[in-house]
Amino acid sequence: MRIAQMIQAVDAHACGEPGRVIVGGVLDVPGATMFDKMQYLQNHADGLRKRMLREPRGYPAANCNLILPPTHPDADAGYVIMEQTEYPGMSGTNTICVTTVLLETGMILMKEPVTELTLESPAGLIRVRAECVNGKVRSVTFQNVPAFAVHLDAKIEVPHLGAVTVDVAYGGMFYVIADAAALGLRLTPDEGRDIVRLSEMIKAAAQEQLPVVHPEQPGFAGITIAELSGPPSRPDAHLKNAVTVSTGKLDWDRPSTWTGAIDRSPCGTGTCAKMAALYAKGKLGLNEDFRHEGILGTLFTGRLIAETKVGDYRAVIPTLSGQAWITGISSYVVDPEDPFPDGFTVGDIW
Repeated sequence: MRIAQMIQAVDAHACGEPGRVIVGGVLDVPGATMFDKMQYLQNHADGLRKRMLREPRGYPAANCNLILPPTHPDADAGYVIMEQTEYPGMSGTNTICVTTVLLETGMILMKEPVTELTLESPAGLIRVRAECVNGKVRSVTFQNVPAFAVHLDAKIEVPHLGAVTVDVAYGGMFYVIADAAALGLRLTPDEGRDIVRLSEMIKAAAQEQLPVVHPEQPGFAGITIAELSGPPSRPDAHLKNAVTVSTGKLDWDRPSTWTGAIDRSPCGTGTCAKMAALYAKGKLGLNEDFRHEGILGTLFTGRLIAETKVGDYRAVIPTLSGQAWITGISSYVVDPEDPFPDGFTVGDIW
């Protein structure tokens, strides 16, 4: 067999959301920081992301992570997160998957009953506490980068929908958050097509009308993801959410471009953004558990542990807890004659 490149990866999911973790085949990426490495991949080596996330090796709901040597002396490992249309600075589900893969494969020594480690994400250092029993990671709790609200109860005009009230908050990415009930949604799996279509429309309108830039990391700018929030389905949850990850760019004149994939989990950074908005509104305090339900009925537990400042914004330090499960270990290759070395997308499911 002729192989141009071989990538070793471990597949996992965190409360339903898939997070592939590349553990071999890429020695390192140029850059003095993990943010620099992320930008190098984005600007000079984006083929890796496309190859691993598009068909035939990926699918619309897939995410991928590249494990790299850390650049910060306090970090045990670095990672760059790759999604269908962007490189997020931080992702909760991917952090949980990366931690689980590092410990359960022995790349980092597991210590029972608790392993503490520090990961270097493009958004900053992430302190992690993993509860481990008999070689299995039973729970991952990480301290996220500071989260903060930028717009609260802002009115935007959405073509085909009219006026919509939204919050915009940063939890590792900039989220636009809208009320699901006001859109006639219950956030159940059978509503998936409508959730994606409405979320993409709201996100596109918010991008145009509510520009945002991270005051300390200007490389993170613009609303890139949408979250719908509503009442929970299970009695032990406080709220339910559905976050839509874009799979293409929206064209208002072509409804077929309103495409995305729902985060199968309760979404880690989306939970942090929602907690920041609730805190800013006086609806969530420090050191209170916040149980967030996803579209599959799985739960993440968040908590705000301190107040801080990010630029001129009043911000909070969130933690988030969840679990991941390894689903496979694979080697991915490219035949030199493959007509689709970077994969492809087709409009029936993308």
